[in-house]
Amino acid sequence: EGKLMSDITIGQYVEGRSLIHRLDVRVKLVLMLCGITFVFIAGNYFSMALITAFTIFIMLLTGISLFKYIKSIKAVIMIVLFTAILNLFYGSGEPIFKWGFMEITEAGMNNAVFVAARVILIVLMSGVLTFTTSPTDLTDGLERIMKPLKIFHIKVHEIAMMMSIALRFIPTLFDEFNKISNAQKSRGADLESGNFITRIKSFVPILIPLFISSFRRANDLATAMECRCYNSGDGRTRMKVLKIKPRDIIALSVSVLVFVGVILCNIFLPYPVR
Repeated sequence: EGKLMSDITIGQYVEGRSLIHRLDVRVKLVLMLCGITFVFIAGNYFSMALITAFTIFIMLLTGISLFKYIKSIKAVIMIVLFTAILNLFYGSGEPIFKWGFMEITEAGMNNAVFVAARVILIVLMSGVLTFTTSPTDLTDGLERIMKPLKIFHIKVHEIAMMMSIALRFIPTLFDEFNKISNAQKSRGADLESGNFITRIKSFVPILIPLFISSFRRANDLATAMECRCYNSGDGRTRMKVLKIKPRDIIALSVSVLVFVGVILCNIFLPYPVR
């Protein structure tokens, strides 16, 4: 469990000066949302290959080690395998493998590949955003994008702040989980043997201190914000003013071309058996 938790990289920011780091955070948010949308729109291997190649290209542009992205995939590999195996058995057509009542068809194999690819690509796209965007910039970007919701009297700033703080503290919570887990093991706690129910029960001595620590951190953060006279809403100024620059326009244009390519692949190239 400790090794798995150490592979959690979501929410971590890696400082850098790459082109992706310097893009306007609003552009990165829009492109990530559009990218995730087109991951689901991609309906054949050609369009999926195009969006995959584009994602890898963006990862290389960040200048961040690919090993860090692989670690983010390792954290969800069990979910990927589980969903892929389930989809193996969904699909019509002649079975290419049969064992008892279980049948695997070509359509089932295609479903498994597409589900696994989509989950992995979503994780990688999210990693590109969080690795190259600081929590402060992410808050500003979310607030600017959600600004039209203010006409419905929705507290946009508070929502953006809560989302960014939650994202920022994910790695901290997993680090705390590792520390508590190691402390319990050093006291003789057995967290790995027994059946599923027994192992779930063995995590109670870890979860209780983790919840207490989380509430303590939240209280300390709230106290620190109050001591600094933090107030949300209208009238707040920003140290960094977000401005769309030529590189942002170029990034949007290239992304639009890729997304158009995905649509054209869907229209003119054959779909796999589903």
